[in-house]
Amino acid sequence: MCLMGKTDLNAENDMSDFLPVEFENRMKELLGDEFEEFLAAYDGVRYRGLRINRLKVDADGKNATPDGLYLTAGYEQIEWEPMGYYYNEEDQPGKHPLHEAGVYYIQEPSAMAPVPLLGVVPGDRVLDLCAAPGGKSTQLASALGGVGLLVTNEINPSRARILSENIERMGVRNAVVTNEPPARLVPRFESFFNKILVDAPCSGEGMFRKNDAALTEWSVANVKNCAQRQAEILDCAASMLMAGGTIVYSTCTFAPEEDEQSVENFIARHPEFTIEKTLRLWPHKVKGEGHFAAVLRKAADNVEEIESLPEMSMSKSDMKKIREYLSDIVKEECLEEGGMLTGGRLENFGDSIYLVPAAMTSISGLKVLRPGLCLGVLNKGRFEPAHSLALAMKPSEALRTVNLNVDEAAEYIKGLTRNVDGEKGWTLVCVDGYSLAWGKNAGGILKNHYPKGLRKG
Repeated sequence: MCLMGKTDLNAENDMSDFLPVEFENRMKELLGDEFEEFLAAYDGVRYRGLRINRLKVDADGKNATPDGLYLTAGYEQIEWEPMGYYYNEEDQPGKHPLHEAGVYYIQEPSAMAPVPLLGVVPGDRVLDLCAAPGGKSTQLASALGGVGLLVTNEINPSRARILSENIERMGVRNAVVTNEPPARLVPRFESFFNKILVDAPCSGEGMFRKNDAALTEWSVANVKNCAQRQAEILDCAASMLMAGGTIVYSTCTFAPEEDEQSVENFIARHPEFTIEKTLRLWPHKVKGEGHFAAVLRKAADNVEEIESLPEMSMSKSDMKKIREYLSDIVKEECLEEGGMLTGGRLENFGDSIYLVPAAMTSISGLKVLRPGLCLGVLNKGRFEPAHSLALAMKPSEALRTVNLNVDEAAEYIKGLTRNVDGEKGWTLVCVDGYSLAWGKNAGGILKNHYPKGLRKG
């Protein structure tokens, strides 16, 4: 959103009492006979949703199901996202160990609608240009299934850090997180991506019911400012899209200046694009907040398929080193062709070793928070696996695992040690069969390596 913050409204009054007059007048004109129904929705139920992470599998290689998420009875699937489900307020899934394990992402239901319109498949090169806090980025990553490239960008430094944390928590292996204005990315990625999501900063009218600040800080001037900013971002996206590629443009606002007019003005500036589809979600029509999306296709006389990702090239000495580092952590077959190192290249940034997606160009000169999947850190000649590696691993890939129930996992997240059987060495700690963190078995004591900054309680 263009404006952020929080303001508490008077709970004794209906929320509709606080709507700006200019906004009400415009919505009356836009909706006609539906306006009263629309207005009543502001004082109706707020719907909450979560999306199961396709990248996360248990010891049997299966995704979670809503039955395994400890939700109260009566959960319902979100119609535009097959892995999305509504949940009740009393469930509080954000406080559950499965949330910390990245088994699901808490996301407003309507916000799940734009990503499926992009039609992402494994192997695509995808850009999420305005990505924080990461709901749509992690949704894109699920669609890629670990194959291809996801560049996820956020201009605001503090929000970019949150984005990076969510990419890590959801176990994404093939994402690069950048912190740049869109215009700074254009020279590096000219005609590079075949799918781009522009979830543009907007006046946030569709979030009035959810976000007090969007309501109290709304103005006609801000709508115009947002529309101008959206035009600049869309122009950058057009430059980075290859011929035959697709942009999905989305907002969480009702303002025609930021929705249909933004799209029409874009087409006027870029006649090589066509509008394939537009979508509006109204809070009085669906179980969610307000959202807009448009599918924009870039023409090409002869559309060529995107080049397949190059095989990972690694010197024999580097491969030997990485095998030595990971030999106490990962099963041998996971380092062979088709294993976890396939489709990437190893690069070190300081003491940290990253698996960088093979399709990623040079990151030199860019502000990059996460150049790929951090495998671990070299510290005084010793290799310590990264928390991000634990979250990205399948239990079947780990040399040693220990599985905790929910109560045990909650204690582990607090930093407590455990008595365990088994071999000494690095051990993948799982909750209900899903990877959560590292522990190190030393003489029957599992030393806790859950990051101190993430511990709770």
